[in-house]
Parts: sequence; C-alpha cells; structure tokens
Amino acid sequence: MNILNKQKQKHNYQKIAYKFKSIVGEDNVLWQPIDRALYGCDAETLDSAIPDLVVLPGNTQQVQDVVRIANEYGIPFTARGAGTGLSGGATTVCGGMSLVLTRMTKIIDIDPESRIAVVETGVTNSSVSQAAAKYNLCFAPDPSSQLASTIGGNIAENAGGPHTLKYGTTVDHVLSMKVVLPDGNITQLGSNHLSHFDFDWVSLFTGSEGTLGIATEAILKLIPLPELTETALVYFSTLESGGEAVTKIIASGVIPCAMEMIDQLTLNAVEDAFSLGLNREAAALLIIEIDGNKLSVQQEKNQIEEILNSSDTLSYSWAKSAYDRAQMWKARKAAFGALGRIAPHAYVLDGVVPVSQLANAIKGIKTIGDKYSVIVANIFHAGDGNLHPALLYNQNNEEQAQRVLKASYEILKLCVDLGGVLSGEHGIGIEKTLAMPFLFSDTDLMVMESIKKAFDPQLICNPGKILPSPGICGESGMRPLLRHKLSMGC
Repeated sequence: MNILNKQKQKHNYQKIAYKFKSIVGEDNVLWQPIDRALYGCDAETLDSAIPDLVVLPGNTQQVQDVVRIANEYGIPFTARGAGTGLSGGATTVCGGMSLVLTRMTKIIDIDPESRIAVVETGVTNSSVSQAAAKYNLCFAPDPSSQLASTIGGNIAENAGGPHTLKYGTTVDHVLSMKVVLPDGNITQLGSNHLSHFDFDWVSLFTGSEGTLGIATEAILKLIPLPELTETALVYFSTLESGGEAVTKIIASGVIPCAMEMIDQLTLNAVEDAFSLGLNREAAALLIIEIDGNKLSVQQEKNQIEEILNSSDTLSYSWAKSAYDRAQMWKARKAAFGALGRIAPHAYVLDGVVPVSQLANAIKGIKTIGDKYSVIVANIFHAGDGNLHPALLYNQNNEEQAQRVLKASYEILKLCVDLGGVLSGEHGIGIEKTLAMPFLFSDTDLMVMESIKKAFDPQLICNPGKILPSPGICGESGMRPLLRHKLSMGC
C-alpha cells in the first residue's frame, strides 16, 4: 500500500542534491529511484513511502549542515537508523529526505571507572555491550533486533527487550545526548552524571520518535555483568495458566531479569524450523531468567520453583550450560522469523497491560482473532505485560489486510480498557496515531502538539508521526491506508 508523497511545495531535488553532496560527499546522497526505494519503509511494511532523496551524513557537523539546508528549502526530513522499527517511524510519509545515520558508528570512549560509554548514534546496540565486555560491563537494553538496531533508534523509540523487566528501557540507561534540533542548532541534553538539577530533557527526548530532533551522540550508562545467571524453560497446559504463573512470581517479590512467553502456534513453528526438541503438546512455553550474586539467585530460584510446583505446569528445567541457555533463548529470539512458515506476513503489535490482567488479555485477544477470522500468534514480554500478538496474513490480499487492521485496533483498545497503554517499545509512529484518543484526552494531545511545535515550528522534523493529525502533509497527501483507517471509524 504505497503512500502518496504529494507536498504543498515542490522541490527540484536533483538540484538540491548537489548542495548535500558538497557536505557529505558524492556517494552519500542517493536520488535515483532504485536507490531511494530501499528506504521506503522500516520493518512495519503495511505502509511505504519512498523519500525524495536519501542523505548519509558522517558526523554531527554534517547532520547540522544538512538540516540547515532542509530548513532553508522547507524540506521535511526523517532520521533513520537500521530500519528495524516496527511502527513506521522511519517512513517518510510527507516525502522529503531520509537522513540515514548508519555511517556514524564510532564508539568514542568506554570509561570503566565511571561506567559510561560515549558513542555515535549509528552504532549497533550489541556492539556497545561487546566493547564494554572486556571491562565486565554491558549495556542493558536488549531489543530482539539488537544485532542490527542502532542506539539512535533505541533512543527514538525508548527500546526495551526481554530484560526490561529488571533493568528498564533505554531511557534508564541514557545519561546525555548531543542533539541537532529541527532548526539546525546543536544542543546537549543531560550530563554524564547520574543526578541532574534541571528539566529532564533526556526523558522528554527519549521516546519522542525523532519528532523533536536528531540525536547524534550519546553518553550511555553501563552496568556490571551479573555473577550468575540461571535460565528455566517452563511448559504449561494452557496459555492462561502461564499468565497466572507470571503474575504469582511478580507478586511474590521476585523480579526476574526476563520472563518471555510464546503460545503453542508459535512454539510449533519454531520447532518446525529449528528442531530444538520443544514439547509440541504444551499450550505455552515460558522462559524465566534470573541473575545477580550466587546467594540471591539461589533464593529466587527456590521461590520460583515453589510457585511452578503449585501452578498448572506440565514441566520445567533449568539450563545446565551456556549452550542450553542459548537454545532456550533461541525458542524466543527466533519466534517471529519462524512464523513465516505459517503466513507470508505478520502484523506485530506491542500493547501493554498490567501483569495482573495478563490472563484476561490473552482471552480477549483470542476472542478478537476469532471475531475477524485472523490467526494470532502470541509472543509476550510476560513479566512486564508487554504483549506482541502477531496477526498472520497475506499482505497482498486486501480483504485479509482490512480484517487484520480492524482486529489490531480492537486489541489496542482492549489493552487500554484493561488499564494498559498502546505501546511498550515499538512506538506510535504512523501505526497507532489514530489509536491515541483511546488513551489520551484532547487536552493531552494538545499539550503534546505544543511541545512538538516548540521544538519544530516548521513541522518538518519527522512529520506525520505520533499525533493524530492526518492533514499535516496536506489532505491530498494523506496515506491511502490512513484514509482507509479513517473510513473504518478508528
């Protein structure tokens, strides 16, 4: 479903490209159609919009110079990292420029005494931990895409991952960042100290999805690697009983570093793909991981076993080696890819509910899937209630796509009705803009819009994202999918 890229003002991008080439070099400005097409979407593939040109700066100064030219011509621009986002945040819905930061890959410094890393935001998430490992440190956030996803994207979406439960999301691990503002000025948000005494600009900026500026460098907090890690693989006879066990573990006071669940449909897809020896008869598989010093880990392990023994558990086992642990995690990490054996496309949501409502959410999602005759595979960050129902379908079948969209909005509404929120880590992007009123009042949205305008009065910095303002690119430029959603009354 291609998005129309009609703008109020037309530009001769071929001519403007020469200005950008003088800043970033001939090879780092792409304006041929075949090159630009590669940047038409992120991992949320329901929507696509080919940028008018693609610019790849190599440092903060080049980003500033490029943004200043964009301001001069009124060109919309959207920062982009590895394109692993799942809400369309890196999609140029209003045309203009895709500003790609993947050349900015320097790890400037690792300071083991202060436990910080200073990096450019084009570095990958996992490379930071790899660089810190020799000091027995790591960068805690671990999105499933961490081998490819960049720190800039992590900041934009406030990325999480399986270990969010204990260690928090990206915002908990960013001390400071250098930001190119939408007008081309550079500012420093935060400091390299854990305490600050001014407005918490870092928290405001982290999770703003690239709508308030472009982070080009960041000072990240590192944490010590744990003394001991224990990982369990648990099977349940029903999905609901798995959710109830998760609730009991959290209520007991034990905070595992991760609790990840997949349903039977996903389990069998993974087993078909990788032959891990999983129990195909189980309705749910739960991975529980605890870490820390040896004494605390053993105490928590004993508590967890008591809960599992009193729950509707089919069986459980603890990893005996690093290889066992890796195989257990493969069942979760490879889950989304394995679903390709069932259907060619998956529309992955990430609503959040209170852990106490996990069982009710599971039941509600099944009811909605049945209502719209949509196959739903359930993958959860179960410990913090972050749900990833994957709606399986064929994107080329318009009737199927419409049913998937309707089901997705009902699932998001269900999450809010159960006391949850619209997104745990993927962001709002273009995917959930029309769901924002489920959670926020008109006043709430007006305040958000005023913050956006304060940072970006020209509305050219990643326009068309987060806020339900379909006219931002001009009515004639409204995305066909967005028109479809509006006609559904979403």
